[in-house]
Amino acid sequence: MQAPRLQGLDTLRALAIALVLMSHYNGFVAQGSMFGFIGEVGWAGVDLFFVLSGYLIGNQLLAPAARGESLQLKTFFARRLLRTLPNYYVVLAVYLLLPHSVIWGKTMAPAWRYLTFTQNFGLRYGETFTHSWSLCIEEQFYLVLPLLVLVGTRRSARLLWCALVAAIGAGIATRGFNFMHGQEAFSAPAYYSTWCRADELLPGVAIAMLKNFHPGLFERLLQRGNVLLAAGLAMAGAVLYGVRYDAPNLFLASTFGFSLVAIGFALLTCAALSPSSLLNRVRLPGAASLALWSYAVYLVHKPAFMALRPELVRRGIDTGAPLTIAAVMAAGVFGGWLLYRLVETPFMRLRARWFPVAKTAPCVTKPAQEASGALTVR
Repeated sequence: MQAPRLQGLDTLRALAIALVLMSHYNGFVAQGSMFGFIGEVGWAGVDLFFVLSGYLIGNQLLAPAARGESLQLKTFFARRLLRTLPNYYVVLAVYLLLPHSVIWGKTMAPAWRYLTFTQNFGLRYGETFTHSWSLCIEEQFYLVLPLLVLVGTRRSARLLWCALVAAIGAGIATRGFNFMHGQEAFSAPAYYSTWCRADELLPGVAIAMLKNFHPGLFERLLQRGNVLLAAGLAMAGAVLYGVRYDAPNLFLASTFGFSLVAIGFALLTCAALSPSSLLNRVRLPGAASLALWSYAVYLVHKPAFMALRPELVRRGIDTGAPLTIAAVMAAGVFGGWLLYRLVETPFMRLRARWFPVAKTAPCVTKPAQEASGALTVR
């Protein structure tokens, strides 16, 4: 029997892609602020995706390890590749086949870097397909985390906790070092760098570790779902406000800001896993569908926005008008839906046929309760 679906994860995933849509509408269509504070911190939608990916991938790897089962790395990597590559390579092909079009940036890295998910190293604002930077970090994470789990669980969970805390500390230290050498956290290429951003996945992994290695503590934590929700909103909101509106200490904001935002989002993720939380008790219309399409929408919306803006300007259409905003947003979502239907869905069916989920693992189907929570996870 399929486990009941947790609406909270759908809500968070839908919120994450909505934040990204607002941020990119501001930057690539209106070229100004259209959504107030929420739109100005819309970049944090990717940070939320990172935390959700950390939890979901961490749970996939740590659950069998906690049961004493061997990790099926071949199946894990095959399922990840079939999940992430088809959509991505289709969109990449569009960029490569339409050189010097309106969706291009000032320059484009060599194709081999896009094929190997390494273009985020040295990436700068204004280059082509820049929103693929987050996919690079996730793909690198998919490669490294299974190997760490394989080594760490053969010794002790304590070793994994130590490695996790050390990795978060390394990310903080890297941002601090960059700041002292003239690169604050939002300067490219630091903003796109794996070394400065990958630690945001780790609070999600910490949730998976609590769930699988400390189940009693995890269950007690989930009993306070609405407290977690309030704490997560307060923490993430306060940090984002401080980062956006001239934090008193720019060094501290640049060094610790991303990590603190990720911890706030981790609290929200815990709330989403609590059946008693408002995140699960309040159903938002359309959230489940938007969550399901979010990976495809993320890939398609930015080139769609960039292609539409010249037409809007040429026709003298006000980019700040509510109907214009709704139409452009709908075009981005519709493009993602097409990619989901024409490319993602067939490959997901092949994946289910060739690499089914092991019977001992939680059922992950279309979409299972915890499969609807991250940018590329299902």
